[in-house]
Amino acid sequence: MPAKGAVKRLILRNVLWMEKRRIRLAFWLSVFLVTYCSRGHVHAADAKPGMTPNRLIHEKSPYLLQHAENPVDWYPWIEEAFQKAKKEDRPIFLSIGYATCHWCHVMAHESFEDKDVAQLLNKYFIAIKVDREERPDIDKIYMHVCQSLTGHGGWPLSIFMTPDGKPFFAGTYFPKSKRMGMPGFVDILEQIAAMWQQDRASILKSSEAITAAIQPREDSDPSAPPLSVETLKKGYTQLARTFDPSWGGFGTAPKFPTPHHLTSLLRWHKRNSDIAALEMAEKTLDAMRRGGMFDQIGFGFHRYSVDEKWLVPHFEKMLYDQALLSMAYTEAYQVTGNIEFAQVSREIFTYVLRDMTAPEGGFYSAEDADSEGEEGLFYVWTPKEVKEHLGKETGDLYCRFYGITEEGNFEGGQSIPHMRVPIQTFAKKEGMDPKRFETILEDARKVLFDLRKKRVHPLKDDKILTSWNGLMIAAFAKGYEAFGSEAYAEAAKRAAGFILQNLRTADGRLLRRYRHGDAAYPGYLDDYAFLVWGLIELYEATFEVSYLEEAVALNKAMIDIFWDKQGGGLFFTGKGNEQLITQSKEIYDGALPSGNSVAVLNFLRLGRMTGNIGLEEKAEELTRTFSRQVQDQPMAYTQLLNALDFMIGPSREIVIAGDPALETTHAMVKAVHTRFLPNKVLLLRPEGPAGKRLASLSPFVEAMRPINGQPTAYVCEQYACKTPAKNVGQLESILN
Repeated sequence: MPAKGAVKRLILRNVLWMEKRRIRLAFWLSVFLVTYCSRGHVHAADAKPGMTPNRLIHEKSPYLLQHAENPVDWYPWIEEAFQKAKKEDRPIFLSIGYATCHWCHVMAHESFEDKDVAQLLNKYFIAIKVDREERPDIDKIYMHVCQSLTGHGGWPLSIFMTPDGKPFFAGTYFPKSKRMGMPGFVDILEQIAAMWQQDRASILKSSEAITAAIQPREDSDPSAPPLSVETLKKGYTQLARTFDPSWGGFGTAPKFPTPHHLTSLLRWHKRNSDIAALEMAEKTLDAMRRGGMFDQIGFGFHRYSVDEKWLVPHFEKMLYDQALLSMAYTEAYQVTGNIEFAQVSREIFTYVLRDMTAPEGGFYSAEDADSEGEEGLFYVWTPKEVKEHLGKETGDLYCRFYGITEEGNFEGGQSIPHMRVPIQTFAKKEGMDPKRFETILEDARKVLFDLRKKRVHPLKDDKILTSWNGLMIAAFAKGYEAFGSEAYAEAAKRAAGFILQNLRTADGRLLRRYRHGDAAYPGYLDDYAFLVWGLIELYEATFEVSYLEEAVALNKAMIDIFWDKQGGGLFFTGKGNEQLITQSKEIYDGALPSGNSVAVLNFLRLGRMTGNIGLEEKAEELTRTFSRQVQDQPMAYTQLLNALDFMIGPSREIVIAGDPALETTHAMVKAVHTRFLPNKVLLLRPEGPAGKRLASLSPFVEAMRPINGQPTAYVCEQYACKTPAKNVGQLESILN
């Protein structure tokens, strides 16, 4: 434990910090519990063991099922648990995590599988387990509490709260017994149980203060200046200031990919021909692909890098990372023509199609970091293992190129494959033809991949989430546009069909999660916003009008369900969602972009595609809602900056009128698809019934017809239309 003087200084410093958040009482209680929890008052010997299996055995969530055999008498998040807590006058311990979370596994093994811990929990608390990916509404609220009380957050998220759900203490991972300055979970349980009996008034007062502090506030600030080009410039400047010129990325370790940072840099480069913005994006994309954060054997990206060099990853793989990163690499290819960026997108798609696609067409959520109880074991190698299967000469070459050494770069002398230098540089040093060397590496990779398939695989979280599928649909649609692979369009169409058929109620409302035939939980803002994004991209890729129709209808429903009529912007929960202790409304673009940021660009694109000025006004209203906070730190809102870039313009509406079956029509479409044109909308106006369906959505296309029977492109920019292009050359001239 730190010295008393140090603790006092810490308390004084943090009290000032917490006063600004109106939860000073809660902080004092938290400090008291964390600092003095070693003074136990309740003992595990007094408690009785819990049930095995527990109630979680009836759940669908892979995460909850992981805890179904715990001796802890877990409840899912159901009313019965809260009623029992009230009836028996017990506080609630809420544990939030997800199936592929490494430290969730550690805490489960240390504490939740331990009978002594279970005895304490079962006697003095009501224990509730929540899968944050199924119930992000619960997670967002209590993560906000944890970050406010402790200054940090993460999973597992550990919350203690009153029987009516009001939190009074929060943390993340706790070891069973105190170590390395961390309080022990057993000590915390004993101390809170004692305080609940002996000092209930302090706990209740703190819980009320915390709950009051997290209530939504008026976001709109009429005095805030509107977002503008200066906001874009400030965001770029902040990114440049935090950029790591040595290894790429932003800030120091741990490093996260944050793809919307990179796509915003690509847009700033296009707007200003700023070569530095492009170089930052290229450096980061190249470094991530060559590092251990990329699975060099089986493809796909791990979650983040624990070091600044992108070498040692946190090994879990998330669907949303594959979606967002593949879009960033695809756009980088469109900007630069660098085929290596195109190859990375294809590799990501290969991984998703092979390992993350359900037979019915939806996309699975994640793969675990752990196998056989060890993080990363599935992904690491030794020189001996490589050479045994590749032969001495090829194995030695492979090990030297990918940094697989006797001493290793990971735990236990194991090595994470990574490219220390580019292929061309290494081949030149070895006196080899780069193409031949690439062939050797690819043949070796296939051998090692087949060998790796025989290992114990990490857990696959096979639930299908509407929001993350929306992102992956968008990614495959953009991949089809850039690379022309029909497999990508087909994957996006199958996933969209699966979601629209299986994750909607009879009245058309979206549901959040599907697993093993069971669809559950009314959809949240992200489910609507991300799926609408995917459907817009899928329409522009395939021109099947049904996708645009669905996007328009779901966008309308989203506004009706989630729009804040008093403060502006979109709540994360709305009509039909469970009413919790507060509603969250977010604009921050973290690992995932916020639903509000995505919605702004959806409003703008659908407004232009359908001629609905009201949607563009909605986009402006939404950006005004968050203007003040975005102005202060725009680099924290880079997906919103992408939407702002479109809003400021110049932007284009492109309508190609003609028979989709004609080669000349296809050539015009390809001229648009393969270019980096982030601030455009694209419609294809055929003749016949399909054309009439499109015109019913977008009345302005009715007058846009082929000229002299030949496909014709109509391009409008900043509310002014150019001379129609009657051939590909004329269209390319306009686009250039």
